[in-house]
Amino acid sequence: MSNSPAKGARRLVESALMVALGVVLSMLKFIDLPFGGSVTIASMLPILIIAYRHGMAWGTLTGFVYGLFQMLLGLNTFSYVTTWQSVVAVALLDYLVAFLVLGFGGVFKKINSQPVALTAGTIVACVLRYLCHVISGATVWAGLSIPTNAALIYSVGYNATYMIPETLITAILAYYVGSMLDFRSATIDRFSKDNSKKVSLLKIIAGLLVSAALVFDIRQIFVYLQNEDGVFDFSGLSNVNWMPVAIVTAVAIVAAIVLSVFDGKRKQA
Repeated sequence: MSNSPAKGARRLVESALMVALGVVLSMLKFIDLPFGGSVTIASMLPILIIAYRHGMAWGTLTGFVYGLFQMLLGLNTFSYVTTWQSVVAVALLDYLVAFLVLGFGGVFKKINSQPVALTAGTIVACVLRYLCHVISGATVWAGLSIPTNAALIYSVGYNATYMIPETLITAILAYYVGSMLDFRSATIDRFSKDNSKKVSLLKIIAGLLVSAALVFDIRQIFVYLQNEDGVFDFSGLSNVNWMPVAIVTAVAIVAAIVLSVFDGKRKQA
């Protein structure tokens, strides 16, 4: 895209709208963990699209702005830390840098397939955000919401409980949206009906079913991963009622397989 004033203004407007959309989506939570972290309706996707559409540099700046808004929404988090070093670390690792890395949504833009490029960039960005939260948990939050002993292991497990389903939901929707809308053109347009890059809606539903089952499982399991003092504790897994977890997971997997097989046969017909 050229750097003409009109296109520069359009880029700014698009970014502002996407930041606003991302903030709204971040408030719609499937899971809201008591010690930070949540599963949302792909709240990172608008920023990832901007990074893919306008490049990593602009996407990084947009992610930074988005991180500022997230920090303002989570100001109560800072009440749990006491030193200025901890305040700075939380601001950077849990907010500013954690969302700044969403600029990596455009790292694979040179790949010909837009759905694949956007999805791959989404996964990279989510992994980087996850690492930021893991480092924060193993350092700043050790002794607060995470036990001091084996803090890194606990941080890896705790942050995975929400980042794994968040990544799956975002990646699935990124692939679907990337197959429906052309973000490489000057204006965002729908792909033509015969475009080979479009993904089947049945496969998207199959993926979302598996993601929904994962969210359900986490909700059922997480309540037992804290002891009476509110500390993250794996020993509580023995108290989990695994029957509904197993049933929901099995039904989702079977339904996803059936939908995928049906979709394959429908295409061959």
